[in-house]
Amino acid sequence: MQFTDKNILIVGASSGIGLATARLLHGLGASLYTASRHQSAELAELNTTFFSLDVTQPLGSALDALPEALHGVVYCPGNIKLRPFERIPLDDFRGDFELNVLGAVQVLQASMKRLKKAGGASVVLFSTVAADTGMAFHASIATSKAAVEGLTRALAAEYAASGVRVNAVAPSLTNTPLAAALLNTPEKAEASAKRHPLQRIGEPEDLAYMASFLLSDHGSFITGQVLPVDGGMGRLK
Repeated sequence: MQFTDKNILIVGASSGIGLATARLLHGLGASLYTASRHQSAELAELNTTFFSLDVTQPLGSALDALPEALHGVVYCPGNIKLRPFERIPLDDFRGDFELNVLGAVQVLQASMKRLKKAGGASVVLFSTVAADTGMAFHASIATSKAAVEGLTRALAAEYAASGVRVNAVAPSLTNTPLAAALLNTPEKAEASAKRHPLQRIGEPEDLAYMASFLLSDHGSFITGQVLPVDGGMGRLK
């Protein structure tokens, strides 16, 4: 895969899957534009064009300095709040929806003219295995990520004729800072690994490779899909 002369925006690039994707694309020659609330030291090392951005707030002119043509957008923000349904405040449902769905809507509305101008562009959103496979204590995140999947298909249909592909990646538990509380002891990590048919949890690089493939010319015949990268958890027993 080569990304020379391609402009890619990664939202949520300071850590985890977003950072792994930025590192991979940087090595493949992409011109990177990154956005998150704060720029991490690891992201700063890549010398990307950085935008300070809180996607739960109105974007205003925050992304106006993007180049005229964008060849790809990756939207990575997310969180993990697992608790019994009856103890999830309504504000948590709203917060998850604002972060995962409305944030993506804002970014894509601000980017779509640039994506269409590229003459062949790709959008990668992130869902979760829990949106398609019922999992206890995942009601809020599964609800918002299911909406992400609906948004993926709707936008893929709407913009196919404009040459803009839209896909989503659905990971299972991945070794990122967001998952630290679920993996902070050897016993927890081992139990999580054993729940996957492949007997391990995901690494950020696993998702970065899939996102980069979907952004690349090698993925140019794929749109409207939700692609699981979940160690078999969603389909195998």
